Amino acid sequence: MGLSWQQGPLAPGAVGRFLVPEPLPARMLFAEPLRRRMRVRFGDTWIADSEDVILLHEPGRYPVAYFPLGDITTGVLQPGEHTTRHRDLGPTSWYTVRAGTQSKQRAAWQHTDLPDHARDLKERVAFAWRAMDAFYEEDERIVGHAADSYHRIDIRQTSRHLLVRSGDGVVADTTRPLVLYESGFAPRWYVPRDDVEESALTPVEGQTFCPYKGLASYYDIAGARRAAWSYEDAWTEVRRISGLVSFEPDEIEVHLDGVRLSLEPGQSVVSHGADRNLTLDETTAVRQP
Repeated sequence: MGLSWQQGPLAPGAVGRFLVPEPLPARMLFAEPLRRRMRVRFGDTWIADSEDVILLHEPGRYPVAYFPLGDITTGVLQPGEHTTRHRDLGPTSWYTVRAGTQSKQRAAWQHTDLPDHARDLKERVAFAWRAMDAFYEEDERIVGHAADSYHRIDIRQTSRHLLVRSGDGVVADTTRPLVLYESGFAPRWYVPRDDVEESALTPVEGQTFCPYKGLASYYDIAGARRAAWSYEDAWTEVRRISGLVSFEPDEIEVHLDGVRLSLEPGQSVVSHGADRNLTLDETTAVRQP
């Protein structure tokens, strides 16, 4: 979750509400300084390098980074004929991005006639994430989408009793799970392998990619499809859950301290944005230039 997608405060499916007497507008855009050095690589060349990036949070979208024109390499942006109209920000012109022998059509855009209240984005350009070779903060590659400072993950050790059942059989029984709290999502409970009946887990094809946790593998349990998952090599920031197993409470019985859990509304992850459909090939990214 971020500020404006999934169940964030400015998202269409916000789980909380603002305690104000009048309803807020249905759509609210929020722009803020990223306050991090961000770079873009394309055609084996650095084409943008800025410490003055503006991050745009738009309802139902991942955050988008806008670079000042002055921090983009001269000649990289080739004006095209394609234009669109943003519902809030007005006319939008699209560019072909060219560096060396490599070029990509409609790979960057600029809002050309912004309303006065959106002047923060004036003379700034955003690059389509998947069209570029890579984005970096300092010397570390950022995978998936621009990092959202409002997205947080906390992992806590607990002694609560977690019991997972499939029919009459016990799949997992532990009093030492880890609970993962992720902004905008219900807690997820991860069980050490020693407390899981491995024979009950059937590995299945198909993995998913999370830009905050890494690559997830899935398991069927009896007739329950993809009822469990594991980040076998979780990213450094969430290394504590590597190899542990979590269970989907709408697919299999999961009991916490004797109370059966259920999947809370709005928990399905949706890829948002004009150029975002997170794919497994992004996990091959190495976090260095």
